[in-house]
Amino acid sequence: MMRALLPRIVSPELVPVLLSMAPVPVACGFPSPAQDYYEGPLNLTDMLVDDQAATFVVRASGESMTAAGISDGDELLVDRSKRPRSGDIVVAVLDGELTIKRLEITPGGVVLRAENSTHPDIAVAELSELKVWGVATYCLHHLR
Repeated sequence: MMRALLPRIVSPELVPVLLSMAPVPVACGFPSPAQDYYEGPLNLTDMLVDDQAATFVVRASGESMTAAGISDGDELLVDRSKRPRSGDIVVAVLDGELTIKRLEITPGGVVLRAENSTHPDIAVAELSELKVWGVATYCLHHLR
């Protein structure tokens, strides 16, 4: 199964995306008057990507990470150059199967934590093969 998924998540390069950005933060509470100036386009690649050659987009599937703000169909920016740390959300390959979970390194071993109480955590068995494919750095959450 992993072989079939890898071509979908590996891209040869990230194309810079230039978008206009509001010149000031926009209040989520009581509205404030907008400023009347423009700062120019914003390059999302420069803003969100540390290592372009090692960064890929992965589409999340399922509901096991909803409490972390990751919903079914969201895209994650995943950086393969970052060293995974306990607490990171990672794309892991466990016994040949890809999964997105929160990595927890405990004295008793490694646990891949679900962020939804209806989904079980995965305690990585001693004889299992676990590879952290990359560390998720951003989630592009769909609002519509």
